[in-house]
Amino acid sequence: MLNSSTDKLIRVLAIITMLLVIFASLKAASALVVPLILSLFFAIVLNPLIQLAERMRVPRVLAIMLLMSCFVVVMLLLVAALSSTLNEFARTLPQYRSMLTQPLLDTRALLLTMGINISLDEMMQYFDPSIAVRLVSGAVGYFSDALSAIFLLIMTVAFMLLEVPSMKLKGGILFPVPSRAMAAIRHGLRSVTHYLVLKTVISLITGLTVWLMLWMMEIKFAFLWAALAFALNYIPNIGSIIAAIPPIIQALLFNGLYTGLGVIVFYLAINLLFGNILEPRLMGRSLNLSTLVVFISLLFWGWLLGPVGMILSVPLTVVVKLLLEQLEGGKKLAILLSDNVR
Repeated sequence: MLNSSTDKLIRVLAIITMLLVIFASLKAASALVVPLILSLFFAIVLNPLIQLAERMRVPRVLAIMLLMSCFVVVMLLLVAALSSTLNEFARTLPQYRSMLTQPLLDTRALLLTMGINISLDEMMQYFDPSIAVRLVSGAVGYFSDALSAIFLLIMTVAFMLLEVPSMKLKGGILFPVPSRAMAAIRHGLRSVTHYLVLKTVISLITGLTVWLMLWMMEIKFAFLWAALAFALNYIPNIGSIIAAIPPIIQALLFNGLYTGLGVIVFYLAINLLFGNILEPRLMGRSLNLSTLVVFISLLFWGWLLGPVGMILSVPLTVVVKLLLEQLEGGKKLAILLSDNVR
């Protein structure tokens, strides 16, 4: 007969094996899973608006129809605007190569004073616009393909929103758990919803602020960099840093040193205000995930599900943590993901 410690070890190993099988299945079926996860993300973010409409005595079906109509219009306008901006960006890139000559000559002169001798031709090889053109062309094609997928996405989100009132009842029937466990699950789901809604609002404010400031500083493609700031702000720790790199390089090379320094200061202020002051104060520590786990989850979900996985790495990790907390033998694994040991 197995002793207690051996039995617990076997349960932990069984849970780890189960998770590996689940993750392997998600990786294999990522083409199907990613759109569903993206639809669920939109449903979670939009559901508070539906609840607000219901409190104003608007029927749920009518509220969903109105919201989905607005959602379709906004999505189509965004895709059209981004496609147009990316096309213009792709046409402009080859012209930038000739404009780079003088800034690179200045850089070479500075390097020579440090004893570093690099020819202009060698430096120009690192600024080959054909690579960027291919990336931009791929992005334009992605947005063109996205137009055909918007209808399916909207329909999936609409049906998810319609099912919300009955999901609690169905969940209680299909997965009967003790009331204490159910309370923990509800608290966790509320935390995830709270995180996604606030993250969306903060990302939207960040994107609008970036667009306004870059437009005022006469930085080209301000809308493109604002959209990039909005999307990458969902990625914890490094997203806002990555979003700042392209406009800073563009401003330094083509708008002058002082304008480039102004863009750097602006992005530092944005990250300090929103990332280090506003966001932590609004969200608190309700998700209870350690900083290391957040960073590792970013890498893991990005590998598993691509860019959508990176954007939703935090809520996906919280869901895994909630499931582990409800499994016998999984609580210790859940503690490893937590920010504290209580």
